Amino acid sequence: MPFEEGLKASAETSKPLMLVIHKSWCGACKALKPNFAKDKGIAELGTKFIMVNVEDDEEPGDQKYAPDGGYIPRILFLNSKGDVQQDLINENGNANYKYYYPQTADIVLSMKKALETIKPAPPPKPDEL
Repeated sequence: MPFEEGLKASAETSKPLMLVIHKSWCGACKALKPNFAKDKGIAELGTKFIMVNVEDDEEPGDQKYAPDGGYIPRILFLNSKGDVQQDLINENGNANYKYYYPQTADIVLSMKKALETIKPAPPPKPDEL
């Protein structure tokens, strides 16, 4: 799903958005892709997220989607308002590349943490007359 559509779907459903940013030529991205696709934990938890996969020129240009640099691949979690949750990082990863996940088990851990910490936006209040 394109990024802008994902933001809209997240806002409409109040589901958190999981943004996977990668490049077609990237070796680390190519290594992660098959493991990501076959991981049962990611598949199960993925139903509770709006999953957005952006590649090459699809990457959003705003610096907020590269909070600690433009390395790839990186995985970000956003609330339904589209705010990057900068505290949701790879706890077992490199402190210089907080959103890089070489192991799917670490992705699953962050997905679980995201579901615990990202609360749905409250429904809008009806206008009072």
